[in-house]
Amino acid sequence: MYELPAYLWAATITEITAFLAVTCIVLYGGAKRAGLGAGRAALLAGGAAAVLGGWCAASAVIADHGWYHSRLGHGVPWTPVAVLGFLGLLLALSQIPAVARALAAPGMASRLEYPQVFRVGGVVFLIAMALHHLPAVFALPAGLGDIAAGIAAPLAARQLARGTGRRAALWFNAFGLADLVTALTLGALTGYQLIHVTPSAAALSELPLALVPTVGVPLLLALHITSVRALHRAPRAPQPAAAPLADVAA
Repeated sequence: MYELPAYLWAATITEITAFLAVTCIVLYGGAKRAGLGAGRAALLAGGAAAVLGGWCAASAVIADHGWYHSRLGHGVPWTPVAVLGFLGLLLALSQIPAVARALAAPGMASRLEYPQVFRVGGVVFLIAMALHHLPAVFALPAGLGDIAAGIAAPLAARQLARGTGRRAALWFNAFGLADLVTALTLGALTGYQLIHVTPSAAALSELPLALVPTVGVPLLLALHITSVRALHRAPRAPQPAAAPLADVAA
């Protein structure tokens, strides 16, 4: 067992909750801008909250039972199954007509970047490394990459809101995707001891860190993919400035 300090538990849970909550807020705002009305927008956001929150709770139960903590060749490797399964579910749900309409609403190309802001919580990996709970080969690229993405996200969103920065936003999404895939790969290699380091990344299979790869990462991957789609659909002419983060649900 990995006994992380209470402040790392709080930071990790806050980060995951922020990803989920801001995604629901963005969907609510997109539904309203798509002309679905406040009632249907609230229903859509509520449904998203049920799916996201439900999986977060289920993943926490799985981690608490130790089912993510397995070795290759000794049972089902549930962590990659959870990551790929949740990502596939999110991408499938994005094709539901009401959801697709909300995601295609005006201004969504910029607003879809807002949940990425909370990737600055990647500092948790660096602190866990300093406490000898995670290996540097994983924690440094994963933590620093997440922090960089979190800092860049509002800049990309602001430029898009002003009608500029489309190319920069595409580069931001490419970087964000590469960072997440790299973190997953390094986490798997060190967690399953395909690369022998001390400590291993086995702490990622236990609470609270297990919520990052199984809940946060698939959601962020889906947001990146959806954002790239929105950027390809969005007109390239200058657009009116979009609302700041506090007003994304307006």
